[in-house]
Amino acid sequence: MDMVKFFHMNGGIGEASYSSNSGLQRMGIMKTKGVIEQAISDLCHNNVNFPKTLVMADLGCSSGPNTLLVGSMVINAVAKTSLEMGYKSPELQINLNDLPTNDFNTVFIALQELQLQGNTTDGKMRDVQYHQPVCYFSGVPGSFFGRLFPMKSLNFVHSSYSLQWLSQLPDLEEINKGNIYLSSTTPESVSRAYFEQFQKDFLGFLRCRSEEVMAGGRMVLTLAGRTTDDPRGEESYYLWRPFAMALKDMVLEGLVEEEKFDSFNLPQYTASPTEIMNLVKMEGSFTIDHLEIFDVNWEAWKRKKNANDTLESTETGDGVGQGVAKAIRAGIEPLVANHFGEAILDDVFMRYGQILTGRKSKKDNQAIVSITVSLTRKM
Repeated sequence: MDMVKFFHMNGGIGEASYSSNSGLQRMGIMKTKGVIEQAISDLCHNNVNFPKTLVMADLGCSSGPNTLLVGSMVINAVAKTSLEMGYKSPELQINLNDLPTNDFNTVFIALQELQLQGNTTDGKMRDVQYHQPVCYFSGVPGSFFGRLFPMKSLNFVHSSYSLQWLSQLPDLEEINKGNIYLSSTTPESVSRAYFEQFQKDFLGFLRCRSEEVMAGGRMVLTLAGRTTDDPRGEESYYLWRPFAMALKDMVLEGLVEEEKFDSFNLPQYTASPTEIMNLVKMEGSFTIDHLEIFDVNWEAWKRKKNANDTLESTETGDGVGQGVAKAIRAGIEPLVANHFGEAILDDVFMRYGQILTGRKSKKDNQAIVSITVSLTRKM
Protein backbone atom coordinates (compact mmCIF):
# COMPACT_ATOMS: atom_id res chain seq x y z
CA MET A 1 0.00 0.00 0.00
CA ASP A 2 1.26 3.45 -0.95
CA MET A 3 0.75 5.33 2.32
CA VAL A 4 1.55 8.71 0.78
CA LYS A 5 -1.18 8.19 -1.83
CA PHE A 6 -3.90 6.49 0.20
CA PHE A 7 -3.45 7.52 3.84
CA HIS A 8 -5.15 10.66 5.04
CA MET A 9 -7.90 11.67 7.42
CA ASN A 10 -11.33 12.21 5.87
CA GLY A 11 -11.43 15.77 4.55
CA GLY A 12 -14.12 18.42 4.50
CA ILE A 13 -16.51 19.34 7.30
CA GLY A 14 -19.26 16.77 6.70
CA GLU A 15 -20.66 14.10 9.01
CA ALA A 16 -17.89 11.58 8.23
CA SER A 17 -15.03 14.11 8.21
CA TYR A 18 -12.11 14.15 10.61
CA SER A 19 -12.99 17.75 11.35
CA SER A 20 -16.35 16.63 12.77
CA ASN A 21 -15.07 13.50 14.53
CA SER A 22 -11.77 14.36 16.22
CA GLY A 23 -12.95 14.94 19.79
CA LEU A 24 -10.80 12.09 21.13
CA GLN A 25 -7.65 13.64 19.70
CA ARG A 26 -8.77 17.08 20.87
CA MET A 27 -9.03 15.86 24.45
CA GLY A 28 -5.55 14.35 24.17
CA ILE A 29 -4.10 17.62 22.87
CA MET A 30 -5.81 19.55 25.68
CA LYS A 31 -4.14 17.26 28.21
CA THR A 32 -0.72 18.20 26.81
CA LYS A 33 -1.29 21.95 27.08
CA GLY A 34 0.92 22.29 30.15
CA VAL A 35 3.75 20.36 28.48
CA ILE A 36 3.58 22.58 25.39
CA GLU A 37 3.55 25.76 27.50
CA GLN A 38 6.54 24.59 29.53
CA ALA A 39 8.51 23.71 26.40
CA ILE A 40 7.85 27.17 24.91
CA SER A 41 8.77 28.85 28.20
CA ASP A 42 12.03 26.90 28.46
CA LEU A 43 12.83 27.65 24.83
CA CYS A 44 12.55 31.39 25.41
CA HIS A 45 14.17 31.50 28.86
CA ASN A 46 17.19 29.45 27.81
CA ASN A 47 18.03 31.67 24.83
CA VAL A 48 20.99 33.96 25.45
CA ASN A 49 19.15 36.65 23.51
CA PHE A 50 15.37 36.70 23.52
CA PRO A 51 14.29 35.60 20.03
CA LYS A 52 12.78 38.08 17.60
CA THR A 53 11.34 35.27 15.48
CA LEU A 54 10.27 31.71 16.27
CA VAL A 55 9.69 29.03 13.65
CA MET A 56 7.41 26.14 14.53
CA ALA A 57 6.23 23.02 12.69
CA ASP A 58 3.08 21.03 13.43
CA LEU A 59 3.76 17.64 11.86
CA GLY A 60 0.75 15.54 10.89
CA CYS A 61 -1.55 18.52 11.37
CA SER A 62 -4.51 16.94 9.53
CA SER A 63 -7.48 19.31 9.14
CA GLY A 64 -10.18 20.78 11.32
CA PRO A 65 -10.39 22.45 14.74
CA ASN A 66 -7.49 20.55 16.30
CA THR A 67 -5.07 22.28 13.94
CA LEU A 68 -6.33 25.63 15.22
CA LEU A 69 -6.16 24.40 18.81
CA VAL A 70 -2.45 23.63 18.58
CA GLY A 71 -1.75 26.93 16.85
CA SER A 72 -3.65 28.83 19.54
CA MET A 73 -1.75 27.03 22.30
CA VAL A 74 1.61 27.97 20.81
CA ILE A 75 0.58 31.58 20.13
CA ASN A 76 -0.75 32.04 23.67
CA ALA A 77 2.29 30.35 25.24
CA VAL A 78 4.66 32.65 23.34
CA ALA A 79 2.61 35.71 24.34
CA LYS A 80 2.51 34.66 27.99
CA THR A 81 6.26 33.98 28.16
CA SER A 82 7.09 37.25 26.40
CA LEU A 83 5.02 39.24 28.88
CA GLU A 84 6.56 37.42 31.84
CA MET A 85 10.06 38.21 30.58
CA GLY A 86 9.22 41.80 29.63
CA TYR A 87 9.98 41.47 25.94
CA LYS A 88 8.03 42.19 22.80
CA SER A 89 6.55 38.98 21.42
CA PRO A 90 8.58 37.47 18.60
CA GLU A 91 7.02 36.99 15.19
CA LEU A 92 5.87 33.43 14.60
CA GLN A 93 6.13 31.26 11.51
CA ILE A 94 3.89 28.18 11.92
CA ASN A 95 4.38 25.47 9.30
CA LEU A 96 1.49 23.02 8.98
CA ASN A 97 2.62 19.67 7.61
CA ASP A 98 0.82 16.55 6.47
CA LEU A 99 0.82 14.18 3.52
CA PRO A 100 -0.05 15.71 0.12
CA THR A 101 -3.51 14.08 0.18
CA ASN A 102 -4.43 15.97 3.36
CA ASP A 103 -7.31 18.45 3.05
CA PHE A 104 -5.20 21.61 3.32
CA ASN A 105 -8.03 23.70 1.84
CA THR A 106 -10.16 23.10 4.93
CA VAL A 107 -7.14 23.98 7.09
CA PHE A 108 -6.57 27.31 5.37
CA ILE A 109 -10.27 28.22 5.47
CA ALA A 110 -10.38 27.38 9.18
CA LEU A 111 -7.40 29.65 9.84
CA GLN A 112 -9.79 32.55 9.39
CA GLU A 113 -11.16 31.65 12.83
CA LEU A 114 -7.79 32.47 14.35
CA GLN A 115 -7.72 35.72 12.42
CA LEU A 116 -10.87 36.82 14.25
CA GLN A 117 -8.71 37.18 17.35
CA GLY A 118 -7.21 40.38 16.03
CA ASN A 119 -5.77 42.17 13.03
CA THR A 120 -6.45 40.26 9.81
CA THR A 121 -4.68 42.53 7.33
CA ASP A 122 -1.69 41.34 5.32
CA GLY A 123 -2.17 37.81 6.66
CA LYS A 124 -1.13 38.90 10.15
CA MET A 125 -2.95 37.95 13.33
CA ARG A 126 -2.69 39.91 16.55
CA ASP A 127 -4.83 39.82 19.68
CA VAL A 128 -4.26 43.17 21.36
CA GLN A 129 -5.87 42.12 24.61
CA TYR A 130 -3.42 39.29 25.20
CA HIS A 131 -0.52 40.84 23.25
CA GLN A 132 -0.34 37.86 20.95
CA PRO A 133 2.45 37.90 18.36
CA VAL A 134 2.20 38.49 14.65
CA CYS A 135 1.88 35.06 13.09
CA TYR A 136 2.40 33.67 9.58
CA PHE A 137 1.08 30.27 8.49
CA SER A 138 2.19 28.04 5.63
CA GLY A 139 1.35 24.55 4.43
CA VAL A 140 4.12 21.99 3.91
CA PRO A 141 2.96 18.80 2.15
CA GLY A 142 5.19 15.76 2.53
CA SER A 143 6.08 12.82 4.77
CA PHE A 144 7.67 13.70 8.10
CA PHE A 145 9.71 10.52 7.87
CA GLY A 146 11.90 12.51 5.48
CA ARG A 147 13.40 16.01 5.47
CA LEU A 148 10.88 18.86 5.22
CA PHE A 149 12.77 22.01 6.25
CA PRO A 150 16.20 23.64 5.82
CA MET A 151 19.03 22.86 8.20
CA LYS A 152 18.69 24.36 11.70
CA SER A 153 15.58 26.32 10.76
CA LEU A 154 13.10 25.19 13.45
CA ASN A 155 12.75 26.31 17.07
CA PHE A 156 9.81 24.13 18.03
CA VAL A 157 8.18 20.97 16.65
CA HIS A 158 4.81 19.57 17.64
CA SER A 159 3.14 16.34 16.57
CA SER A 160 0.05 14.70 18.02
CA TYR A 161 -1.45 11.29 17.21
CA SER A 162 0.55 10.83 14.02
CA LEU A 163 3.73 8.98 14.91
CA GLN A 164 1.94 5.73 15.77
CA TRP A 165 1.19 5.42 12.04
CA LEU A 166 3.90 3.62 10.08
CA SER A 167 5.40 4.80 6.81
CA GLN A 168 4.48 1.43 5.30
CA LEU A 169 3.20 -1.97 6.27
CA PRO A 170 6.00 -4.21 7.53
CA ASP A 171 7.09 -7.18 5.45
CA LEU A 172 5.45 -10.16 7.16
CA GLU A 173 6.89 -13.67 7.08
CA GLU A 174 3.60 -15.16 8.29
CA ILE A 175 -0.07 -14.31 7.80
CA ASN A 176 -1.62 -12.48 10.74
CA LYS A 177 -4.71 -14.65 10.27
CA GLY A 178 -7.92 -13.48 11.88
CA ASN A 179 -6.41 -10.16 12.93
CA ILE A 180 -6.04 -6.70 11.46
CA TYR A 181 -3.42 -5.63 13.99
CA LEU A 182 -1.31 -7.14 16.76
CA SER A 183 -3.27 -9.35 19.15
CA SER A 184 -2.76 -12.27 21.52
CA THR A 185 -2.95 -14.67 18.54
CA THR A 186 -0.48 -12.76 16.37
CA PRO A 187 2.68 -14.75 15.50
CA GLU A 188 5.90 -13.54 17.13
CA SER A 189 7.45 -12.86 13.71
CA VAL A 190 4.61 -10.47 12.85
CA SER A 191 4.93 -8.62 16.16
CA ARG A 192 8.69 -8.31 15.64
CA ALA A 193 8.22 -7.01 12.09
CA TYR A 194 5.84 -4.31 13.34
CA PHE A 195 8.31 -3.14 15.97
CA GLU A 196 11.20 -3.13 13.50
CA GLN A 197 9.20 -0.95 11.11
CA PHE A 198 8.28 1.43 13.95
CA GLN A 199 11.92 1.55 15.04
CA LYS A 200 13.06 2.38 11.50
CA ASP A 201 10.40 5.08 11.15
CA PHE A 202 10.87 6.69 14.57
CA LEU A 203 14.65 6.78 14.26
CA GLY A 204 14.29 8.27 10.78
CA PHE A 205 11.92 10.91 12.15
CA LEU A 206 14.38 11.84 14.90
CA ARG A 207 17.34 11.98 12.49
CA CYS A 208 15.49 14.32 10.13
CA ARG A 209 14.39 16.58 12.98
CA SER A 210 17.92 16.59 14.40
CA GLU A 211 19.05 18.27 11.17
CA GLU A 212 16.15 20.74 11.07
CA VAL A 213 15.85 21.78 14.74
CA MET A 214 18.29 24.35 16.10
CA ALA A 215 20.46 23.52 19.10
CA GLY A 216 18.33 24.04 22.18
CA GLY A 217 15.11 23.73 20.16
CA ARG A 218 12.16 21.80 21.56
CA MET A 219 9.84 19.04 20.41
CA VAL A 220 6.59 17.85 22.01
CA LEU A 221 5.35 14.56 20.57
CA THR A 222 2.12 12.79 21.52
CA LEU A 223 1.19 9.39 20.17
CA ALA A 224 -1.16 6.53 20.92
CA GLY A 225 0.76 4.01 22.99
CA ARG A 226 0.58 1.34 25.64
CA THR A 227 1.72 0.91 29.25
CA THR A 228 2.68 -2.77 29.04
CA ASP A 229 5.78 -4.40 27.57
CA ASP A 230 3.87 -6.83 25.36
CA PRO A 231 2.81 -5.23 22.04
CA ARG A 232 0.24 -8.02 21.63
CA GLY A 233 -1.57 -7.21 24.87
CA GLU A 234 -5.13 -5.94 25.37
CA GLU A 235 -4.10 -2.27 25.29
CA SER A 236 -2.84 -2.64 21.75
CA TYR A 237 -5.91 -4.17 20.16
CA TYR A 238 -8.99 -3.38 22.25
CA LEU A 239 -10.17 -0.79 19.69
CA TRP A 240 -9.20 -2.91 16.68
CA ARG A 241 -10.56 -6.28 17.79
CA PRO A 242 -14.19 -5.08 17.48
CA PHE A 243 -13.43 -3.85 13.96
CA ALA A 244 -11.94 -7.25 13.10
CA MET A 245 -15.09 -8.86 14.55
CA ALA A 246 -17.25 -6.72 12.27
CA LEU A 247 -15.21 -7.78 9.24
CA LYS A 248 -15.34 -11.45 10.30
CA ASP A 249 -19.13 -11.30 10.48
CA MET A 250 -19.20 -9.92 6.95
CA VAL A 251 -16.89 -12.74 5.81
CA LEU A 252 -19.30 -15.31 7.27
CA GLU A 253 -22.18 -13.60 5.47
CA GLY A 254 -20.29 -13.66 2.17
CA LEU A 255 -20.00 -9.87 2.01
CA VAL A 256 -16.20 -9.82 2.34
CA GLU A 257 -13.70 -12.31 0.90
CA GLU A 258 -11.80 -14.21 3.58
CA GLU A 259 -8.53 -13.76 1.68
CA LYS A 260 -9.12 -10.01 1.64
CA PHE A 261 -9.74 -10.04 5.37
CA ASP A 262 -6.63 -12.07 6.21
CA SER A 263 -4.43 -9.81 4.07
CA PHE A 264 -5.62 -6.58 5.72
CA ASN A 265 -3.28 -5.18 8.38
CA LEU A 266 -3.30 -1.71 9.87
CA PRO A 267 -0.04 0.26 9.45
CA GLN A 268 0.13 1.28 13.10
CA TYR A 269 2.29 0.50 16.12
CA THR A 270 1.46 1.60 19.67
CA ALA A 271 4.82 1.87 21.40
CA SER A 272 5.62 1.63 25.11
CA PRO A 273 7.39 4.39 27.08
CA THR A 274 10.47 2.19 27.36
CA GLU A 275 10.63 1.67 23.60
CA ILE A 276 10.34 5.41 22.99
CA MET A 277 13.01 6.27 25.56
CA ASN A 278 15.38 3.64 24.16
CA LEU A 279 14.98 4.90 20.59
CA VAL A 280 15.57 8.53 21.62
CA LYS A 281 18.74 7.40 23.40
CA MET A 282 19.80 5.29 20.41
CA GLU A 283 19.45 8.20 17.96
CA GLY A 284 21.33 10.46 20.36
CA SER A 285 20.46 14.00 19.21
CA PHE A 286 17.79 14.80 21.81
CA THR A 287 17.41 14.68 25.57
CA ILE A 288 14.10 13.79 27.21
CA ASP A 289 12.86 16.57 29.49
CA HIS A 290 9.52 15.03 30.33
CA LEU A 291 7.51 11.91 29.53
CA GLU A 292 4.03 11.11 30.74
CA ILE A 293 1.26 8.60 30.09
CA PHE A 294 -2.41 9.47 30.21
CA ASP A 295 -5.79 8.10 29.13
CA VAL A 296 -8.37 9.66 26.83
CA ASN A 297 -11.81 8.30 27.70
CA TRP A 298 -14.24 7.32 24.97
CA GLU A 299 -16.68 9.86 26.38
CA ALA A 300 -14.51 12.55 24.76
CA TRP A 301 -15.48 11.38 21.26
CA LYS A 302 -17.40 14.57 20.61
CA ARG A 303 -17.04 17.98 22.19
CA LYS A 304 -19.01 21.18 21.83
CA LYS A 305 -17.26 24.09 20.17
CA ASN A 306 -17.65 26.62 22.95
CA ALA A 307 -15.44 28.67 25.23
CA ASN A 308 -15.64 26.11 28.04
CA ASP A 309 -14.89 23.16 25.73
CA THR A 310 -17.56 21.11 27.53
CA LEU A 311 -18.52 17.58 26.56
CA GLU A 312 -21.34 17.02 24.11
CA SER A 313 -24.24 15.30 25.86
CA THR A 314 -24.47 11.58 25.09
CA GLU A 315 -27.49 10.17 26.86
CA THR A 316 -27.18 6.57 25.70
CA GLY A 317 -24.41 4.05 25.22
CA ASP A 318 -25.40 3.88 21.55
CA GLY A 319 -24.26 7.48 21.11
CA VAL A 320 -20.79 6.79 22.44
CA GLY A 321 -20.30 3.48 20.59
CA GLN A 322 -21.35 4.87 17.24
CA GLY A 323 -19.50 8.11 17.98
CA VAL A 324 -16.21 6.29 18.53
CA ALA A 325 -16.86 4.30 15.34
CA LYS A 326 -17.28 7.59 13.46
CA ALA A 327 -14.03 8.88 14.95
CA ILE A 328 -12.14 5.77 13.85
CA ARG A 329 -13.80 5.88 10.43
CA ALA A 330 -12.61 9.45 9.93
CA GLY A 331 -9.06 8.17 10.37
CA ILE A 332 -8.96 4.84 8.54
CA GLU A 333 -11.72 5.03 5.92
CA PRO A 334 -9.30 5.64 3.01
CA LEU A 335 -7.26 2.56 4.03
CA VAL A 336 -10.36 0.37 4.32
CA ALA A 337 -11.79 1.63 1.02
CA ASN A 338 -8.51 1.04 -0.80
CA HIS A 339 -8.34 -2.59 0.38
CA PHE A 340 -11.98 -3.71 0.44
CA GLY A 341 -13.72 -1.15 -1.78
CA GLU A 342 -16.13 1.59 -0.84
CA ALA A 343 -19.25 -0.61 -0.94
CA ILE A 344 -18.69 -2.07 2.54
CA LEU A 345 -17.93 1.18 4.37
CA ASP A 346 -21.33 2.08 5.82
CA ASP A 347 -22.10 -1.51 6.78
CA VAL A 348 -18.79 -2.35 8.44
CA PHE A 349 -18.60 0.85 10.48
CA MET A 350 -22.24 0.49 11.59
CA ARG A 351 -21.43 -3.02 12.83
CA TYR A 352 -18.27 -1.73 14.46
CA GLY A 353 -20.26 0.89 16.38
CA GLN A 354 -22.76 -1.73 17.55
CA ILE A 355 -19.97 -3.95 18.87
CA LEU A 356 -18.34 -1.01 20.64
CA THR A 357 -21.70 -0.17 22.22
CA GLY A 358 -21.89 -3.72 23.58
CA ARG A 359 -18.42 -3.43 25.03
CA LYS A 360 -19.31 -0.16 26.72
CA SER A 361 -22.34 -1.75 28.36
CA LYS A 362 -20.00 -4.40 29.77
CA LYS A 363 -17.69 -1.71 31.18
CA ASP A 364 -14.73 -2.92 29.16
CA ASN A 365 -11.66 -0.74 28.67
CA GLN A 366 -12.97 2.62 27.48
CA ALA A 367 -9.83 4.72 27.25
CA ILE A 368 -7.08 5.28 24.71
CA VAL A 369 -3.57 5.21 26.15
CA SER A 370 -1.48 8.19 25.08
CA ILE A 371 2.20 9.05 25.58
CA THR A 372 3.61 12.57 25.48
CA VAL A 373 7.35 13.20 25.39
CA SER A 374 9.06 16.60 25.52
CA LEU A 375 12.54 16.75 23.98
CA THR A 376 15.41 19.22 23.65
CA ARG A 377 17.88 19.26 20.75
CA LYS A 378 21.35 18.82 22.19
CA MET A 379 23.90 21.59 21.77
